[in-house]
Amino acid sequence: VMELKVAAVAGTTDKNDIFISIEPSSQGIEISLKSKVMEQFGDNIRETIENTLKDMGISSAKIEAEDNGAVEVVIMSRVQTAVMRSAQSTKYIWK
Repeated sequence: VMELKVAAVAGTTDKNDIFISIEPSSQGIEISLKSKVMEQFGDNIRETIENTLKDMGISSAKIEAEDNGAVEVVIMSRVQTAVMRSAQSTKYIWK
């Protein structure tokens, strides 16, 4: 289980990317999402973020995400990077 220690960010607001901001929380998973494709893909983006956090053992975090059309693997990698930075860890086990 990874422990979030500090606020961290990953990604950009460029086209086909997503900007992720994460910080420790004791309130469970809170996700604030902005996306130009919210109507079509908002639920999918939120689910990808939640599943990536769960896969990394994160049960509490405050996330702000600004999506610009990122595909699922980009969303996953940005969330993973933000978590690693927040946990101040370099010990990621790639699948």
